[in-house]
Amino acid sequence: MESLQSFAPLILMFLVVYLFMIRPQMKRSKNEKQFASDLKRGDKVVTKSGMHGKILDLNDDGTCIIETGAGKMKFERSSISMELSKKQNEDKKGAIIERK
Repeated sequence: MESLQSFAPLILMFLVVYLFMIRPQMKRSKNEKQFASDLKRGDKVVTKSGMHGKILDLNDDGTCIIETGAGKMKFERSSISMELSKKQNEDKKGAIIERK
């Protein structure tokens, strides 16, 4: 019984690390993969480097062509920021609702 009591703090620490660090990271990763797979032509996106544009073409090899102010550029799907793209789309939806 003493050996179990001596391992209890270690088990408790692992449980806390799992609940507050590992599990949320796995959930975030799953959401980002889902976002990348749900992209379609015409979506307005922001890359992680800050480039704004509209998706022109999605390729099976994990790349996409985005039209920006500087022209057409090829990016990896993983370089598109989920948070910034959603924020940009929500701002536009909110602006449309406020005008009515």
